[in-house]
Amino acid sequence: MIEFAEWLHYGTIALSVAINSVGVGIGEGITSSAALHAINKQPQAKNEISRIAILGTALIETAAIMGVSISIILLIGTKNEILTPYAALAEVGIALAICLSGFVIGIVSALPAKEACLAVARQPFFGEKILRFMLITQSVIQTPIIFDFIIAMFIRNQALDAETFSHSLKLIAGGLCIGLGTIGPALGLGTFARTAVRGLGINRSAYTTLMTFMFISQAIIETPVVFALVTSLLILVSNVATPVAGIATLAAAICMGLGTIGPGSSSGKTAAAACHQIALNPEIYHKVANVSLFGQGLIDTCAIYAFLIAIIMVLFQ
Repeated sequence: MIEFAEWLHYGTIALSVAINSVGVGIGEGITSSAALHAINKQPQAKNEISRIAILGTALIETAAIMGVSISIILLIGTKNEILTPYAALAEVGIALAICLSGFVIGIVSALPAKEACLAVARQPFFGEKILRFMLITQSVIQTPIIFDFIIAMFIRNQALDAETFSHSLKLIAGGLCIGLGTIGPALGLGTFARTAVRGLGINRSAYTTLMTFMFISQAIIETPVVFALVTSLLILVSNVATPVAGIATLAAAICMGLGTIGPGSSSGKTAAAACHQIALNPEIYHKVANVSLFGQGLIDTCAIYAFLIAIIMVLFQ
């Protein structure tokens, strides 16, 4: 049993770095390829495109940095500890929290960086504002992985005290909830950011309207992540005394995690379609924005339904 615990422990450490690094590596490859293509199209903008690519890849690295950080914490924090099978099983929740969304965020973070490089090739004298726009959208995309890291730290602090299978299930559920719960919104944020930055390359006069719309839409797209974070925290502080209660928390995590995938990605697609129309025709901004925000609000009700059921399962297990 001790060997099984060590396998789980070191497997969690390895996966936290490896899976995130795969996503980040793919994302950086997408950005670098786009930068070379953009320089080929507009050699005069080489310096600006290179700067965008470097800063973009630096932000893409966030997921890998989070994976490395949690792995180092696990290595140092448990160096002199004897892990029980239940404690090692509970640490699987850390891998679920960090890896599920870290892989996705590493890739989708490259979408606005890629479009920013191509946009500068089309609008070489508008590079500074395109860079600023890209940095804002990329920074927002990184926020889910920060939530993942917070939950992973909560799990790490409780894992060594796990003495029953139901307690381990609770910690796994907490990690699964936030890990699954950030995938859909991350996809939505990436889709929206890609179209928004591309819009600047199409029509730089739409910068102000796109910036305003971006802040509102990104907040709505990210709302399901907040629901997943709250659910994860409630799961981690809940009192799980029986295996049935542990299963209930796991079911709540699956409900909330899967319940954010559709709303998050669909809200991003809706906002992206609106962004495209605003870039083509900025004077219809108010009409397009109103329809888009109304649609996004309706889409997010699905995440609210999942949130309500998940909360009931956690509180009334």
